[in-house]
Amino acid sequence: MNEGVVKKIYQFVSTALLAILPIVALAQAAAAESASQFPSKPVRLIVPFPAGGGADVIARVIAEGLTERLGQSVYIDYRSGANGNIGMEFVANAPADGYTMIIATSNTWAVNPTIYKASFDVVKDFAPIIQVTSSPGILVVNPNLPVKSVQELIALAKAQPGKIDYGSAGMGSFGHLCGVIFEQMSGTKMTHIPYKGSAPATLDAISGQIPLLFNDALATLPYLQSGMLRGLAVTSIKRMPMFPDLPTLDEAGLKGYDNSTWTAIAVPAATPKDIVAKLNREMAAVLSMSRTQEKIAAAGAITVGGTPEQFTAFLNAEIAKFRRIIKEAQITAQ
Repeated sequence: MNEGVVKKIYQFVSTALLAILPIVALAQAAAAESASQFPSKPVRLIVPFPAGGGADVIARVIAEGLTERLGQSVYIDYRSGANGNIGMEFVANAPADGYTMIIATSNTWAVNPTIYKASFDVVKDFAPIIQVTSSPGILVVNPNLPVKSVQELIALAKAQPGKIDYGSAGMGSFGHLCGVIFEQMSGTKMTHIPYKGSAPATLDAISGQIPLLFNDALATLPYLQSGMLRGLAVTSIKRMPMFPDLPTLDEAGLKGYDNSTWTAIAVPAATPKDIVAKLNREMAAVLSMSRTQEKIAAAGAITVGGTPEQFTAFLNAEIAKFRRIIKEAQITAQ
């Protein structure tokens, strides 16, 4: 190639670059401007479960507070199915602009990856915003079961290996995993009875069809108050304000037992960091409101908060914990 041709190519490329650079600069400025003005339109919060459940209740509380803080409507969009994976997949593939968020739970974010195959990666495809709540479970028994303490239950289960049933909302559900951890730590063997939801499991525990289950606080409260079920312990490391007289499983002899279901907010992974930071600040402010804390406490949970980095560390620990528990118990999708 002669020198003249090379020179012309060089001049052409240089001219093209000079023309493109202002466009790139303008695009970057526009992006920065849109981030500083976020949000300029309504924001949707995906709930990956049917309306009326625990995640929905928490999402509505957060959406109400955020609408006030952001000056734009934050509305609920239900994308239920496949144990929450449909909603997670939808958000993983949504535009990374901060206008599509999801309220994920411990099962959708930390349990499902070990049990179900999915088209998304729960770590790589999401940018955590904040942990919203933590909610312990309660070990409850039918009053006809001749046990009044955790140690009495362990003794009975060891005397009758495999003969004591416990119910849950389904394979891999929070209640199921609470039971699995209980068995692993107590050296007992019980029989898991999966139901299609916690409501039918609770009703069968009340009627005596199954003798016990690990249930969420809100669903359990009226039956404990009426005496239709007997509480033995809570699954968190600390006692619950709602049930101050119930010991923890740790206090009852299973040292280190600590398992709570939780909720957290996330956006698609490529969402600009300044938008993530703004959403974190605004949600933290919502969680600090006494009104928010009262509503969430009434739902059987406590507010958590924190930074995206703190939740990421917590999430990684939860994924590792449940991976070990699930593989040891050989739990598979049904």
